[in-house]
Amino acid sequence: MSSQKNYLLLLIVFMLTFACTPSVYAMKWEDEDTPISFKIEMLPWEEVNKLIPNKTKFTIIDVETGQKFNVQRRAGSQHADVQPLTRKDTRIMKEIYHNQWSWKRRAIVIVMKDQVIAASMHGMPHGAGALDNGFSGHFCVHFSGSITHRLRNEDLAHKLMILKAAGKLDDYAATVSPSELIDIFAMAVNQGDSTILAQTVSNAHRMKYLNSIVKDITYLNLSKERREGEDELLLIDIPTQVAIYTEKRGKVKDTIHFIIRREGVTDRWFIDQDALYQQLASILG
Repeated sequence: MSSQKNYLLLLIVFMLTFACTPSVYAMKWEDEDTPISFKIEMLPWEEVNKLIPNKTKFTIIDVETGQKFNVQRRAGSQHADVQPLTRKDTRIMKEIYHNQWSWKRRAIVIVMKDQVIAASMHGMPHGAGALDNGFSGHFCVHFSGSITHRLRNEDLAHKLMILKAAGKLDDYAATVSPSELIDIFAMAVNQGDSTILAQTVSNAHRMKYLNSIVKDITYLNLSKERREGEDELLLIDIPTQVAIYTEKRGKVKDTIHFIIRREGVTDRWFIDQDALYQQLASILG
């Protein structure tokens, strides 16, 4: 049974590593030579909460890197509060976060027996911890519909990471409004996630210059006061007050005109990448 589980984990890591592209697709694998198959499920928190009661041990696989480590759920009612099982697991988790603990969210899947479930984690030890693992506290793992301690609602960054892990990010991006698309863009910048960023802008196949600017932004804060053009069917200009934080310049306040386009009335919206790049370059240049 252990060898079969190891085979499944290696198979999942292989599939996730090669599936992590700007266009994310749902993954299902069936191997005719073995009794192993898996499909990444996006299950609601109410179901996952029953599948992984407190003290349950399971494996986390990071979607971007394919690295895996073992954890145990220790608490949590609105999401799972978990801890790495051993010092080795703590070391692997810290490597995933480039050896610096962070509140940034990451797309993950958890492997529990024969199920693979889309999830999201952050990488900051906090609160209480009970295991001898070199991890000072616990960290949070979120699933579809779970909520945070502080805001008591679904966190957008966790939501998008779960969609990314489930291969549903592209479908979701096709349904959002222009204003929601701007929020996703800001979230992608703040989380440093180029896959999600590519879902928000036009010409995602050529993002060299935009990426060169946003990688230096430590935080992008957007005003919620926006006015969308009601009569524009294919192009909308949404002026938005922003506060941009960089290590080089500190805090810079300005207004960005997000030009939102689509090809036809039934097509999805994109932020005009060229117009956005020119404005960011002018503000931060």
